[in-house]
Amino acid sequence: MEKQKNYYDVLEIPPTASQEEIQQGYVRAKNAYSLDSLALYSLMTKDECDSILNLIEEAYSIISDPMKRQQYDEARGLNKDFNYHERLRASDNFKRNDSPDSKLDAQLGTDKTPNEGNVKRIVASKKFALDYQENPEMEERITQTIDYTGDFLKEVREYKNVDILRMSEMTKVSKTYLKYIEDEAITKLPATVYVRGFVYQYAKCLKLNPEMVASSYLNRIKELKG
Repeated sequence: MEKQKNYYDVLEIPPTASQEEIQQGYVRAKNAYSLDSLALYSLMTKDECDSILNLIEEAYSIISDPMKRQQYDEARGLNKDFNYHERLRASDNFKRNDSPDSKLDAQLGTDKTPNEGNVKRIVASKKFALDYQENPEMEERITQTIDYTGDFLKEVREYKNVDILRMSEMTKVSKTYLKYIEDEAITKLPATVYVRGFVYQYAKCLKLNPEMVASSYLNRIKELKG
C-alpha cells in the first residue's frame, strides 16, 4: 500500500506553519501545478496535474482548519506542544482581517477555465524512441534500483544513448536544469515542485517508472540538504 502523503510536504511548509504560511504554501503549490504553469509546459498530462491539484486541495482543507489539523497531527504524533485553541483564534482573526479567500483568488487568478492547450501530453512517436544496444547487466541494475541519484540518472541516460541536448528537446527542460539534476546541485535547483516535474519527465522519457524515480530523487535531495 502506498505510504500516505504528508500534507505539510505537499504544501512545502513546516509542521509548525502559521495560517499565513499555510496560505502562502497553498498558493505556491497551486500556481506550480496550474494548467498555465510554464514550468510544467509539456511535462505532465492534465490528469497528472489534476491528481496533484486535488491532493493540494485536500492538504489545504485539513491543515488550514485548526480542528482538523489537530486531529491530523495527533494521529501522526506531530506538534505535541502546539496550542490549537490559540491557533483557532488566530485563524479566525486572519480570516476576518485578511480575507484570504479573496486574496487567494487574486493570487491564483480569476480565470476558472485556463487554456488546457498549455499542458500537452507527450505522445509516443519517433521523437521519443530510444535506440540503444541492451546490456543485460545494466538492465538488471535498472530493474533492481530503487534509490535514484543524479549520477545514476546520467548513467542511464548515456546508456540509452540520449545526449543532454536530445533530453532537453524531449523533456522541454533546459540543459542547465538537467545538468543541475544530474550533478545534484542542490543550491541551484528550483523549488521542489518543479524538480519533481522535471525528474518525472526525465524518467518518463527514459522509460523508467517516473513516480518512483521522482520520489526517490526528491528523498535523495532532502537528505543532501540535511
